[in-house]
Order: sequence, then C-alpha cells, then structure tokens
Amino acid sequence: MRRNKKYIIANILDVYITKKLLMTFFVAVALISMIIIVFDLSEKLDDFIANQAPIKGLIFDYYLNFIPHFLNMFGYLFFFISVVFICSQLASRSETIAILSSGVSFARYLRPFIVCAIFVGLINLWLSNVLIPAVNVPKLNFEKTYYRNPYYNQFYNIHIQTENDKQVYVQRYNNTKTTGYKFTLETIKDKKVCQKISAEEIVYDSLAKDWVMQNYQIRNIDGMKENIEIGASKHIDIGLVPNDFNLNQVKTEVLDYKQLNEVIEREKMRGSSIVTELEVEKYQRLLNPLAYIILTIIGVALSSEKKRGGMGLNLAFGITLAFSLIMFMKMTQVFATNADLPAIVAVALPLFIYGIIATILVVKAPK
Repeated sequence: MRRNKKYIIANILDVYITKKLLMTFFVAVALISMIIIVFDLSEKLDDFIANQAPIKGLIFDYYLNFIPHFLNMFGYLFFFISVVFICSQLASRSETIAILSSGVSFARYLRPFIVCAIFVGLINLWLSNVLIPAVNVPKLNFEKTYYRNPYYNQFYNIHIQTENDKQVYVQRYNNTKTTGYKFTLETIKDKKVCQKISAEEIVYDSLAKDWVMQNYQIRNIDGMKENIEIGASKHIDIGLVPNDFNLNQVKTEVLDYKQLNEVIEREKMRGSSIVTELEVEKYQRLLNPLAYIILTIIGVALSSEKKRGGMGLNLAFGITLAFSLIMFMKMTQVFATNADLPAIVAVALPLFIYGIIATILVVKAPK
C-alpha cells in the first residue's frame, strides 16, 4: 500500500513538473524571440523599406525562420533558467521538502527534469542538423535581396589542393569580378615540382566554363631540363569554379549534417584553413544537446533547497554559471581554431568539466 502511494505521488509529480517546466520554457522562448525580433526589425527597417521588402516574405521567409535559429542558439540557457525558476518556486513553497519527505528520493525527483531535458535536447539535435539548415536558405536569400548582400570576398593568400598532385594559389581573389591575382598552379610528382604555371591574374570565362590567364608563364621541369612558355593570354582549366575560392564564405548554417560532412572532406582534400571551424560546428551540433541535461542537473541541485535570498539568488547564481559555460565553450573554440586543439576536445571539454560539477552538486544536494 505504501509503495502504491509513493508510485502515485511520483506519477503526479512527473506530470506536474513536466507541464510547468515545458510551459515555462516555451513561453520564455516565445517572449524573448518577440523582443529580439522587435529590436532586429527596428535596426533593419530602413533597409527593408528602401529595398521594398514584401511583408509576406518578411514574416514567413525571414522572421518566422528566425525563431528555430534563436531556439537552437540559446535554448539550453533558457531551459536552464526555466529549471532554476521552477525548482526555486517549489522550494520557496516548501513543496520540495514535502516531496522528499513523502519518500520520493532525490534521484526520482530529478527524473522528470532529466526527461524534459532529453526531450528538448532531441529537438535541438533535429533543429541544428535538419530543420535550421533548410529554413536558413529562404532566410539568407531574403536578407541578401532586401537587406544587404554579404556575398563578397576579398580574402588573401588562398591555397587549394584540387587533386592529389595539384596545388592552386592566388594572392587575392575578388568574388564580384571573379578574378584571382598572382595565380600559381603547381603539379607535384614524387615530391618534386614538374610543372609550375603562374599568371598576373586569372579571370573566369562563364561562356567557356574555364579561366583565362593574363601575362602567364608555364614552366615544365624534367630533371635538369626546363621548358618555359610565356604569353599574354591563354585559357586554362584548373578544376575549380568561382565559388570554390570562397573558402571563408562556407555558410554552415545552410548545411545539414550530411552536407556538412561532405564539405569537411572536400576542404580537407584542398588543405583549407577552415576545416577546424567546420569540425567544431559538426561536433557542436552533436554534443551541445548534452548541455541541456548537464545544466538541468546543476539547476535542480542548486535550487532545490530553500534559501534566505529566495528565487532571485538562485537565478543570479544559476545564470552566472550558465554564462560561464558559454564563455568556456567560446574559449575552447578559439583554442581549436588558433592553437591546434582538436575540435572534438574543444567541444567536449567544457561539457565534461561541467558534467563533473553537476555530479558533485547532486551528491551535495539536500536529500
């Protein structure tokens, strides 16, 4: 009989906490999204009016597709705040004491929070790898047409490996003119350069689907023998199209998980400098949903005890801890891109450390 009573109490507790937590989370996300949209619209309104942006496109192509992106980016922070808010509310009303005193263990009390965290984390996983890349396409197209065109490239010192034995280099590439300056193409066999083609500039010929070299020089090297060809203009197929020079313009936000992996393999073959950034993006999509679970455990452990400072103290401490995790994540990303820290380590290290913190807090939580 006592066991059945505990079972009934636990089930009621599950429904009660789940409803309150999910409702608080989604309402908070909706309200903050509306505030962000208002500020964003006020900043871009002049451009939208000047470019005669259609209202239908503004609503359905731009701002409606903004919400999943916002939820994916800051979801775990708002979920953590929701957990702290609900737990602090239960503690302030002495409901937590009543629940634990009725025979429900702290682990059992924690379960509905964990289930909700897993549910929202799976939504995050689906959003980041499937939905958001799809909805970002019309969003970015709308922004490009009616706000400003971000598709402009003036990057320097671009190296691309087109094949196993071919290396392309341009000192500067202008995307608007589809022109590369100080061009070099080297063919390497047996670790020796057997051909080196250089030109002052190469211009893409959209009709011929190849490139035109200006003021070029071709050196064919065979041991001690060398043959040089010099000319003013010549067509050449370098195995690249203009978009291939946009190494730093890879829009990961429009790539689903499969496409992202394909881009990573392509950029590895080319020896691109953005491979680490792409790998960090990949592992973030896979591992960041764990942040929901870790922050939920921390939030419940911190907020289940009634404190003199009340809910405000719990929220302040909890938000500080959550932002410290975000800052730690950003720091490890910088180490990955600038200090050769492996991408998987950069993404997993903050989650691992805060997972240890969560375990310690649970052990010390009031039972």
